Amino acid sequence: MNHRNQQGLSLVSVLFVGVVLAFALVLGFRTVPAITEYMAVKRIVNALAEEGDAGVPVSKLRQSFGRRAQIDDVSSVTGTDLDISKEGNQTIVEVEYERVVPIAGNVSLLFEFQASSRAR
Repeated sequence: MNHRNQQGLSLVSVLFVGVVLAFALVLGFRTVPAITEYMAVKRIVNALAEEGDAGVPVSKLRQSFGRRAQIDDVSSVTGTDLDISKEGNQTIVEVEYERVVPIAGNVSLLFEFQASSRAR
């Protein structure tokens, strides 16, 4: 058998590719909860804007956010963090927040999220 015609990855290449894939998986598993929470916050913000359009007062909207956040396991945002305003007949609900996702040791990712009901 001629070794010059063999093709494929060497052991070092396989280990390197394995480490890179493992890191990508860890990164993905760590960031999925933050993205899922953001999607829940966005869904809640849009629902609150619809409630506000129906005449629900701001204090009740904040309470409603608290209930919905508890159901959807949202812990990064509270009802007091919401910016609720009126533009004509439309209720605008907005929130900006940050979420730090630890990766390994002192390495973390910082996500800056902004959810708004303006783009309904």
